[in-house]
Amino acid sequence: MPSVRFSAGISKERLFVKRLKVSNNVIRRLPRYLRKLDELAGNGVSRISSFELGQQLGLTPSQIRQDFSCFGEFGQQGYGYNVPALRTQIASILGIDRGFNAILIGVGNIGRALMDNFCFAEWGFKLECAFDIKPALIGTSFKGVPIYSMEYLLEYLKNNHVDVAVLTVPKDVAVAVTEELTSNGVEAIWNFTNVELTAPNSPTLVENVHFSDSLLSLSYFIAERKDENAARAARSEKQ
Repeated sequence: MPSVRFSAGISKERLFVKRLKVSNNVIRRLPRYLRKLDELAGNGVSRISSFELGQQLGLTPSQIRQDFSCFGEFGQQGYGYNVPALRTQIASILGIDRGFNAILIGVGNIGRALMDNFCFAEWGFKLECAFDIKPALIGTSFKGVPIYSMEYLLEYLKNNHVDVAVLTVPKDVAVAVTEELTSNGVEAIWNFTNVELTAPNSPTLVENVHFSDSLLSLSYFIAERKDENAARAARSEKQ
């Protein structure tokens, strides 16, 4: 029984057109779906309903169906979703099967931690090389990734197409390095410098990662809960 299908008349071309209109919120949820489907497949689950998937992700079934409808028609009424097939489709939508490449700039604590612990290949990226200014690192390799001098970066960019530059340099040089990347055709920047980078005059995409964001979100919800509990206790005392 097929569990991943497209509506009549929906072609790959139409899927691409629909993809252009997808909201940022939907895009942000796709990796969550992918991780959950990986988990389900790893636990031997072959089929799941939108209700069950929603319960595990804290989303409503209608939200899940709406998200998937942005890219075509998935699943089958009365059957649900075929987990491996849906995982493959979402991975394809996210571009994991495109063979994108990446470079890393700044082999300090964060850069080395990413090289050591983050599996770029698992998510569809080949980490080609890294760049740094430290003489002790230049000409060496880490986890099989060669480390070159920053002086070689411009020449590398001129001779190689780069899909993603992972930026882990110190804050005081983040803007200068970004300008070099955006002016030399880098498709996107994954920014860990804790500087809010933008490239308004460039087609380069920038994803700013701030580790504090998630922690501060938790801080807000903890404070909100404590305030609500305190208000509830105050009301009880007045009764």
